[in-house]
Amino acid sequence: MAVHKVLVVGGGITGSVLSLALAQRGAEVELAEISPQWFGVGHGITVQGNALKALRSVGVLDRVLDRAVPFDVMRLRRADGGLLAELRTPHTGGAELPSTAGALRSDLQDALCDAVHAHGVRVRLALSVAKLDQSPGHVDVTFTDGTSGRYDLVVGADGINSRMRQLIGITTRPRPVGMSIFRVVAQRPPEMDCAEVYYGGPRYKAGYSPISPDQCYAYLLDENLDASLIGPRAPLSLLRERGAGYGGTWGRILASLPQDTPVDYRWIEAILVDEPWYRGRTMIIGDAAHACPPLIAQGAAMCAEDAVVLAELVTGGAPLEKALDTFMARRLPRVRVVLENSLRLADWEIHPETPGADPGRIMSETLDYLTAAA
Repeated sequence: MAVHKVLVVGGGITGSVLSLALAQRGAEVELAEISPQWFGVGHGITVQGNALKALRSVGVLDRVLDRAVPFDVMRLRRADGGLLAELRTPHTGGAELPSTAGALRSDLQDALCDAVHAHGVRVRLALSVAKLDQSPGHVDVTFTDGTSGRYDLVVGADGINSRMRQLIGITTRPRPVGMSIFRVVAQRPPEMDCAEVYYGGPRYKAGYSPISPDQCYAYLLDENLDASLIGPRAPLSLLRERGAGYGGTWGRILASLPQDTPVDYRWIEAILVDEPWYRGRTMIIGDAAHACPPLIAQGAAMCAEDAVVLAELVTGGAPLEKALDTFMARRLPRVRVVLENSLRLADWEIHPETPGADPGRIMSETLDYLTAAA
């Protein structure tokens, strides 16, 4: 194997899948997570077939699907709820898997956390990396609690605001896309059987997805509002104000939200490190290296694919540098397509008068492209 002992920094989807995939291939893995508590948080998540394929490869798919809601179509609607089109979603993970599943993010993360522990990964919480010292054959790491360790490979899977990206000398930074998102978890209406998106209303777009037998994830894409609103407790009254003008099921969901509903509000940012993601025996993957607007719902899939492919290559027979070169050749073109098409869709949402704008076509073409193996 090119590596035997690996440090993974970040315990979200990317870091968890990577830790599992490495441990299953015989590597000794440590996972450092900056949060003092490690469990699933957040709202809903749309998991495309290629993400489900990655979850299957690390053995957690069945548990995730026990709670998730699989579906194979997406509906486009007018702001009043009238149907525009129903699109069959390509099976990016293969014909034997659902094309899409809506899940509660906490259900997905909890399944990953339990599997990571079960596979003997050493999980260290409330901890991150303070310093890296590289040699040709290893990396010496000083942690934020003053302890240290020596590893064959250190991987930053610490998200779009990655500290590891800075530590290894990559200067690319996230940039605002020009739109923001309100997100809530609500009771799932009986008629909701797939993701639906509402176009032509007063904001950029509204939509929802079923994420469990009794819950759904609803969102509103808007312009960037005051940055002081960013966080997990935006005013529900503001969401009601900004979401006025959308009817159908979306309007009924908005009207039904209890006053104590947590409303998450974020500016959407994007990043693509368009150069090698590694420096010697240190590297970044997932959202630390590439993050896109959620308009094709491929964020989790791109991250999980990164993790599975990296684990496969660095536990193979090739030297580490060759394995990482191969990783970049496989991953960078694929994530670039997703990012560029997601940014194009975002631009069309912001400027709907753009000649030739056809969101359904771009989404379908991108997912068709992703049916090829990662």
